[in-house]
Amino acid sequence: MEDLKYTKTHEWVRVEGGEAVIGITDHAQAELGDVVFVELPAIGKVCKQETPCGNIESVKAVSDVYSPLSGTIVAVNDQLSATPELVNKSPLTDGWLFRIKLDDPAELASLMTQAQYEEYIQGLA
Repeated sequence: MEDLKYTKTHEWVRVEGGEAVIGITDHAQAELGDVVFVELPAIGKVCKQETPCGNIESVKAVSDVYSPLSGTIVAVNDQLSATPELVNKSPLTDGWLFRIKLDDPAELASLMTQAQYEEYIQGLA
């Protein structure tokens, strides 16, 4: 999806107005394996860029979810409490994690494009 931005910690970002929708990449969900639990941040929590704000538990491991941008959590994907496997089935759409109201839209410049992210994960192999 060309409108997404990416982080080195494998989160994606889609900006919608002054908010960003955040999830984990298809690469990340594949590496994690079957997701069994998602701990999401509380609505109203203030997150700083590149700091942990939740985690995802799979059959293999527990992995932190980092906030790609600074801001305040305005919504979380409540569906994930009952069906955490949405992160595996649809990481770029139905499996989104949270929405954040941006403090500093200029932080978007520090994120990778899809082409840059694909090059980055090729280098990890």
